[in-house]
Amino acid sequence: MAMGRPREFDVDSALDLALHVFWRKGYEGTSMSDLTEAMGITKPSLYAAFGNKEDLFRKALDRYVDGPGGYYQAGLDKPTAREVVEHILLGAVDAMSDPSNPGCLAVQGALCCGETAETIKQELAARRAKTEQQLRDRLARSIVDGDLPATADADDLARYVSTILQGMAVQAAGGASRDQLGKLADMALRSWPPV
Repeated sequence: MAMGRPREFDVDSALDLALHVFWRKGYEGTSMSDLTEAMGITKPSLYAAFGNKEDLFRKALDRYVDGPGGYYQAGLDKPTAREVVEHILLGAVDAMSDPSNPGCLAVQGALCCGETAETIKQELAARRAKTEQQLRDRLARSIVDGDLPATADADDLARYVSTILQGMAVQAAGGASRDQLGKLADMALRSWPPV
């Protein structure tokens, strides 16, 4: 049985490079030429290793969630609802104000996409909905455990935190400073329900 030629590039490094291109330019604003140039590979090598542009974007998005966006999942494991939300909001401030990370890929990736990128817009919306549901479930558990008041509404609180995060992402994309983002997080935390 004949074996194919070994890859002449590091797949993980190439994926990191693709992530940053999508991050800066969004899905639709990124061309295959942008990707191959940044990754230092040919189109056939890109297709062989990652599939088409949409497949590559999904892989890059997974990379983002596990890497720079990993603060969200880590926050869900905190012992109290307030610590969960504080970790998520402050993690977002750190990530969105990091000069090497151009904002939030899950929000910015498809903000200005046309009909040809509808599946990507739907993918990002579904992923945002999933993370909001995870937060909703975590906050509902806090209500049952008595960590949040019985009158608290996990749906409303999760939607509120998600809206703050998405607003912070848009503000960061528009040039908001770390200090400005931090003030938004502080204001959100000041309105958090007391136990």
